Formats: sequence, structure tokens, C-alpha cells
Amino acid sequence: MTCSLRYGRRMRRNLGVLLAASSILGVVLFGPLGAASADAGTLLPVLRASHVGVVAPPATRNSPIAPLSHGWIGTITNSYNSFVQYPLIFNFDSGPTGAGGTTGANVLKASMTGARGAFTVQVSIPVGQTFQMNRLYNSGADSASVIAGFPGGGCASSGYGGNAFFTVNQLTRSGGGATTAYAVQFLCSSSTGLVEGAFANNVVPVTPNQGYYTFGMDGSISGFGNDSYLSYLGNLAGTPLKAPIVAMAITPSGAGYWLVGADGGVFSYGDARFFGSMGAATLNQPITGMAATADGLGYWIVAADGGIFAFGDAGFKGSMGGKPLNRPIVGMTAALGGGYRLVATDGGIFAFGSAAFYGSMGGKKLNQPIGGMTATPSGLGYWMVASDGGIFAFGDAAFFGSMGAIPLNANIVGMNSTSDGNGYWLVGADGGVFAFGNAPFYGSTGGLGYSNVAGIAT
Repeated sequence: MTCSLRYGRRMRRNLGVLLAASSILGVVLFGPLGAASADAGTLLPVLRASHVGVVAPPATRNSPIAPLSHGWIGTITNSYNSFVQYPLIFNFDSGPTGAGGTTGANVLKASMTGARGAFTVQVSIPVGQTFQMNRLYNSGADSASVIAGFPGGGCASSGYGGNAFFTVNQLTRSGGGATTAYAVQFLCSSSTGLVEGAFANNVVPVTPNQGYYTFGMDGSISGFGNDSYLSYLGNLAGTPLKAPIVAMAITPSGAGYWLVGADGGVFSYGDARFFGSMGAATLNQPITGMAATADGLGYWIVAADGGIFAFGDAGFKGSMGGKPLNRPIVGMTAALGGGYRLVATDGGIFAFGSAAFYGSMGGKKLNQPIGGMTATPSGLGYWMVASDGGIFAFGDAAFFGSMGAIPLNANIVGMNSTSDGNGYWLVGADGGVFAFGNAPFYGSTGGLGYSNVAGIAT
């Protein structure tokens, strides 16, 4: 077991540090707008996190991940005095980045073309120093700086009210010293604006298929391990949504992902293709889970009443829609051969198509309701997790430990397994991550004041 109450090294998870130290902001500025999305609408009030199910595709990811050159930027262009006014005006852009690396060991630059035009960002440390990977640089402690320019405004981390943080997640140079690949997450606040964002150029994960992503009901994602590859594609934070995000699935290549909202709206990023959604339809019950097909050319989404909606090459194999249920469905997982399983909050399992039934907790007394499930890589077993962190293993799923009977700061809302099935991670509504078996702990948002984390995906 590994406790999650540590600070992560990625930029998005250090916003709480800035906000606690700065009198400029009265709210938390969350991450980026996605480049490819659908079904956005009226913003709902922030909801208290509840149990939801998330799953990754059952196939082993072994296809190469294409080099990524992409970024996003979120800005507030109000004056200093307007920072305390509500509502704050957020502007988000995302798009491809241009080559901006320099031969200097202490400077990285990037340009990005978004919906509002061209953006430029420069991060730097004092002359004579060399960037250290995954270190959180602070303009106060490290004399680091962030300078950003964008249509209608800019930000420089110097002068009255200036402050900045950034992390260099990846940086490679040629033998001649020229920058060939880089990835940076940054935040800059000054008397004239606030900028948060990320940029990457020609990067691929150094440790592919390792790590995990946690995601919030607002559609924000935080990457741990995996060199934060997907974090540079953007997400829905800052985008008005009709309903909270309830599930995330990563493509078989690991180079893209989908998010789905409780209203059935589907949002796609990277190489994840949009095949349709239920965002414009009337649903009997809200959506609670999602699973992708093995080839990434389709997906299923499931509603609380067990209704199944299939898109792309995802075949419909049956559902519990219209049938009496003791408790609502809270998630699903795909099975090899095109089938799928559903899990209810009482631990009941419903298997369809090629998915085999290996047992359930239905009809048994539980201390807390089930909050999610994940399948073993072989497809011959599965785990389910309760909101108190209790783990129940079936088929070839081995038990590696749990958080049951251990006091938690927040309910467990999801789980996922390692690629070999010899470990798993649990995530709480506060973003705390707990690792078991051979699952490494790469970091979390536990302890940073989050309360709307919806799940974890690998």
C-alpha cells in the first residue's frame, strides 16, 4: 500500500500551492479546453463526487505512439483589480504547436495556433543553469520566469503581483545542442493577466503504457507517469457542460482518450475518434460508465438502469434496460471477443456476449456500495471496489490488498489495473491514489483540496 497524500510533480496539481500563496485569485483555475469535443452546453453547478465506473480497453497497447506536437492555453485577461470580481472571464485555446526550442540550456519557447490566433510562451531559468526534468520551478525560489503572449493580452512573471510555476516533463537535444523534443506545463500570474497551459513538441512517452490519469467531473485530467502525454492534448475543464463527466477510456495506442458525461455526451482527443453519443437524446437514467472496443474503433456507454448504447464497431450484445434491478448500474468493462460486463452498486454482475461470469457480490452484505470495476488483461477475471476501498476479486483476478477498514479522507470512486494484472490502483474523490501489488505510485492530487475527482484510467 502506498499513501497518496503527497504533492504531484505535474503543473496542474500544483495550482493549489500558487493559490494558497497568492492574494490575486479567489478561485481555482482548472486546466484546458479540448481540441475535439461535442455536446457542450449549459454549465451545471459543481456536484459532489459520487461512485462512478471507469475502464481501459482490454487490449495490450503495443502500437507505436506518434510524436505529439500540441498544446493548450487558458487565460484571464482582466486587470489585477478585476481578479477579485465574479464571474471571472476564462478564455481557452488548444491546437498544434510550432517548433520553438532553443539551443540555450536554460530557455524553452513554443508557439501555438488556436481559435483566437497565435500564442507564444517562454519558460526560463537563470543563465548557467540546465533544466532538471520533472522539477517544479518557482519564480520566487528558483528565479524562474514564464512569459506568455496571446491576442489581447500577455503575462510576465515579474513586477507587481508576478508569480510563476513550470515543470519540464521531457527534453531532448541533438548532439549540437539543438532542442529536438520538449514538453512543459506552466502557470503565470501578473498584474495584467493569468495564464495556465502546456505545450509539447515532437514528444512521445519515454515510459509508454506506464502510469495513470485521474479525471474530474469537470473533465480535467492529471497525468502521472506516462510523461503526462495525454495532458498536452487538452481536456474539458473550463468548458460549459450539460452534465458532469463520469468515465474516461484511453485508446489502444495510448495516444488519445474519450470522456463521457452523465447526459451521454462523448468528447474525443488525440487519436480517439468520435463515433456518436447520446448527448442530444432523452435518457431514462444518467450514464455511469464507458468502455472502448479492443481496436479503438468503437465504444459502449451504459446508463444507471443498465441500458447499453453502442457506437462504431461496438456490437450490441444485450442490456439490463427495462429489466428490474436491485441497485443501479455503476460501471462496465469490456471483454475480449466483443462482450462486456456491467456492475451494480450492490456488486451484482451482468455479463453479455463473450464476457464470462465469474461471480459477484450480489445478494451479499456490503459495508459500502460498489463504486467501480476493472477487468484483468486476460479477460478471465475482474475486480470491483467499494466506496470504502474494499476489494473483491473474481476469476483470475488476484487480491493484492485494499483500503477496507482503513480511514479515508474521501470515498473511493474508481480503480484500474496494471498492464500485466499483477497490481491495481484505487482513486478517491479527492484525487488520492492507492497502489497495490506491482502498481507503482507516481503521484496524486490527494491533499490539494480537490473533491470532484471522478475516476482513474490507464
